[in-house]
Amino acid sequence: MKIAIAGRTEKTGNYVRYVEAAGAAAIVTLLPSEAMACDGLLLPGGGDIAPAFYGEINRGCTEIDTELDILQLQIFDLALQKSMPVLGICKGLQIINVGLGGTLIQDLAPPVKERHRYDSKDQYHETVITENSWLHGLYGTRAVVNSAHHQAIRKLGKGLTAVSFCPLDGCIEAIAHESLPVVGVQWHPERIDSCQSGTDGKKVLAYFTALV
Repeated sequence: MKIAIAGRTEKTGNYVRYVEAAGAAAIVTLLPSEAMACDGLLLPGGGDIAPAFYGEINRGCTEIDTELDILQLQIFDLALQKSMPVLGICKGLQIINVGLGGTLIQDLAPPVKERHRYDSKDQYHETVITENSWLHGLYGTRAVVNSAHHQAIRKLGKGLTAVSFCPLDGCIEAIAHESLPVVGVQWHPERIDSCQSGTDGKKVLAYFTALV
């Protein structure tokens, strides 16, 4: 089984280890042809998506890599056309949302921002999970997850359903597509501390590889 990781090699080490620990081959690439030769697509975390891709001017986005955005959105669109299983993590979830016509909150307002953003270490908080969702099958109705983001989904993209929320502020923490094998989480299962959280991040990848 080959999983394409649509990102830059120097910034995807955690995701490569995550995929390989599940017994799959990790192919880091930004070439659409290479990605489409794989069995599944992982969209990794990273900086902010250029807001022009969802019809807005910059009101707080940082660490923008427009070339990367273009390639990730292109690869995601091709994956949709093939009904290829897709997993989005953090920025990857946001790529899925924007790629399907959704929008983002560019900069969360305090105190929500402080609850989720990365500041020398991940933030941990509880998330509430929708019953009968893919995530509910892994963790039940509640789980503790790790945050490292200052943006969040505002308007859901076409065909997407929110399946997990932060109960303190309503931030969408996970999504699923209504008919395609596309899922995403706003948190970081590839590096979550299971001792601190009680949440096994490997379950997310196991679900994704089962889709493949």
